[in-house]
Amino acid sequence: MRLLKILERMLAAIPVALGVAVLAFLFLRFLPGDPVQIMLGDTKVSQQQVTALRHELNLDEPIGSQLVHFFGQLLHGQLGTSIIKDQSVSSLIGGALPATIELTLATVFVALLIALPVGILSALYQGSWLDRVVLSGALLGVSMPSFWFGLLLILLFAVEAHLLPTSGRISPTLLVERHTGFMLIDTLLAGNVRAFVDALKHLVLPALTLGVVFAAVLARVIRSSMIEALHRQYVTTARAKGVRERVVIIKHALRNALIPAVTVAGLQVGELLGGNMIVETIFAWPGVGRLVVNSIFARDYVVVQAAVMLYAITYVGVNLLVDVLYTVLNPRIVL
Repeated sequence: MRLLKILERMLAAIPVALGVAVLAFLFLRFLPGDPVQIMLGDTKVSQQQVTALRHELNLDEPIGSQLVHFFGQLLHGQLGTSIIKDQSVSSLIGGALPATIELTLATVFVALLIALPVGILSALYQGSWLDRVVLSGALLGVSMPSFWFGLLLILLFAVEAHLLPTSGRISPTLLVERHTGFMLIDTLLAGNVRAFVDALKHLVLPALTLGVVFAAVLARVIRSSMIEALHRQYVTTARAKGVRERVVIIKHALRNALIPAVTVAGLQVGELLGGNMIVETIFAWPGVGRLVVNSIFARDYVVVQAAVMLYAITYVGVNLLVDVLYTVLNPRIVL
């Protein structure tokens, strides 16, 4: 039954993704700027060449015809060809997606490493100086713009301390054969420890920039949920039975407190997988977010349309995963 419900939710994601694609298609066509002029630049070209290029890119057709052409390509499993780079959109997004996934996983690791112990300790010592410090730090983290925090980390660890690199995924002098697209995995497969350490150093700053802000949100949610759970009857009963405090906290209180935290984490992960445009641009991280930013500036409609569809599918997929995790944390919840 659960599998059937999951399949139904997956099928329901298809019209959502298509609807988002249509909206993105229409909005992009009304943005100022001409991709043909951007491609040709300031070079002196004749009107005949401009007309020929418009025809080649199907930009001289009515919007309705362009939309039909777009969906025709989707039915054949094609996302189109980039107007600016003259490459298939699938290869462009496929090449950038591993970098975004790698950064997302690192961000989630940093966030959980900070938020779980901090949120639990803050709830256990509610009203203490530790709790006040945690609440103040979480408020600061939530209010702090990620781009400002990223620049601050660059100035501190890269410019002043010379400990970490400022941009990219790996130093250009280190050549590693790409198998999976995940730099840490590829360096391990190549047996190149130096390249692995270098790739890990490049990952630290962007992961900290996103992870600390993520942890600030998550820690507040875990703290509130833990405080509520610790005052529930089942916790009092477990303590009355003589269950060890560690078991009461982890098995009884934390498991139930994680349900709202999973919701917040799911939304954040969906945003990260979609590509954090600002942070990826600051650190020159070659992920989906940076690809979309460059495509927007270049008016590369086809790439932006495909990326927006990816965002929609990612959010729906993550929300479905969150619903499934609900049933694991609390078997009484059904899809």
